[in-house]
Amino acid sequence: MNLLTIFLMAVSIIMCLPACSSVSIVGGMTPREELVTRVKSKPELAVLFVGNSYSFGVPKAFTKLAATRGKRVRCGHSTFGGWTLGQHAVSESTLKKIRQGSWDIIVFQEQSEIPAMSPRKRARLMFPPLRKLAQEARDHGAIPVLYQTWGRRDGDTNRKHDNFLAMNQRLREGYQAAAKDAGGLVVIPVGDAWEREISATTGRELFITDGSHPNAFGDEVTAEVFYQSFWK
Repeated sequence: MNLLTIFLMAVSIIMCLPACSSVSIVGGMTPREELVTRVKSKPELAVLFVGNSYSFGVPKAFTKLAATRGKRVRCGHSTFGGWTLGQHAVSESTLKKIRQGSWDIIVFQEQSEIPAMSPRKRARLMFPPLRKLAQEARDHGAIPVLYQTWGRRDGDTNRKHDNFLAMNQRLREGYQAAAKDAGGLVVIPVGDAWEREISATTGRELFITDGSHPNAFGDEVTAEVFYQSFWK
């Protein structure tokens, strides 16, 4: 191999570096493509939900919905009332489930207010634990995704003149920012579906009386968003 050939090879490698560095995730796939490919390759999809009371009814509703459409799903959960991702990130119980469950997808859901806080607060409270948990998921063969929740029926009571739509928009922005910070996660846009229901004047039927947690119909709407995100 002469010097000219070596020089030309070196130049081609250097010119390729910027393009190569922009390729996302595995084998040049985007996070969405990676998720769809994983789902299609599995005769039974194994999904772990990590969150709090907003996730209590979702595994059952999602498994039931998938079964009615001919899909086999094995769901697990690590969900505790009021928990944050910060608590999950240091919980031996949650970490054990992530590491030992042979999951295909792990769904992470933050406490209902944190993603709607100011950019500085959510970056401090949400981003570091999510990065840790997402890496744990990847290290054990699972694809991490984010479960974008919904605004409270009357908004955040700690904010003056707040409402559902305003809080829902802040949550949307917060989850998108967190997904980007964690390396590019797919966001399951449940809050968007709830907003469509609200706009259609049926939204109050999504909540139990506290105006925060989902009723059975709310869980069904949420399960539908997960199904569409995984199989459509």
